Amino acid sequence: MIRLLSYLIISILNITVSLAQINSDEILIKNQAIELPGTLTYSEEKTPLIIWVHGSGGVDRNGNQPKYIQQFREAVNQENIAFFSFDKRTANPKNISFIKQDGVYFNDFVNDVKEIVNHFKNDARFTEIILVGHSQGSLIAMLASESVDKYISIAGAGETIDKTLIRQLTAQNPDFAKVATAHFKELKETGQIKDVNPFLMSIFAKQNQPFWASWIELDPTEEIKKVKIPTLILNGDKDLQVLINDAENLKTAKPDAEFVIIKNMNHILKDIQKDEDNLASYTNPDFNISKQLIQTIVEFVKK
Repeated sequence: MIRLLSYLIISILNITVSLAQINSDEILIKNQAIELPGTLTYSEEKTPLIIWVHGSGGVDRNGNQPKYIQQFREAVNQENIAFFSFDKRTANPKNISFIKQDGVYFNDFVNDVKEIVNHFKNDARFTEIILVGHSQGSLIAMLASESVDKYISIAGAGETIDKTLIRQLTAQNPDFAKVATAHFKELKETGQIKDVNPFLMSIFAKQNQPFWASWIELDPTEEIKKVKIPTLILNGDKDLQVLINDAENLKTAKPDAEFVIIKNMNHILKDIQKDEDNLASYTNPDFNISKQLIQTIVEFVKK
């Protein structure tokens, strides 16, 4: 009995020590009037720091409902890698008035990341900075990578965004895809779309058109050629939004990049054993993040 009690006490102490090793700092970084609050977590100093670069939409520092960024954070922290993620400018209610006034352009997201990198680049607690760009963030991180040490693309598009959106629409409704093709053509040629199809208003509303115009002119396969630091390109074979072919396009454009397809990983980094669970994982935090993803990233970061 004494031996059992001693074992239980030691186990509890070990758990407490393990939890106590994770330091957490709440940090507010500003890009002029835009506020980008985030969380920095690390187990000890003199370790590499990953900065997460979000995909499209109003994504918070934890990855909204499915909590995929929070799961990623916890996994890499256990591997002695520091991690910082923030509330994207479109996820912070305090930025709404500025966004309504000034709109949003693709380069705004790039400049947000550059400000965050500037905040950490002289921080002696960390040995190097790695940008991890997820989905839309893959391209954003490419464009913001000049002052960091390594770059990782997860589920990044390997074509211009108009082609990706048209492909996705074609799978859902070919007629809408044809209309979207015409809308993008008009936007490229004139800078605006005069008469938006009502069924596509959520995409091509007037206030969204400057953002699309600034995004479609950027080709990821051209931008990745400009990245001069060690690069890792990842994609999941259960990704319904970004295809393996996209990752292959990026690899072709940058032959010296490392390239890994993660088995059973979907777009939000969850391990999917049953196809019917793929969409369910988007709203359920109980699905686990891919262990192969974490292992691959940890090996790349620690090289």
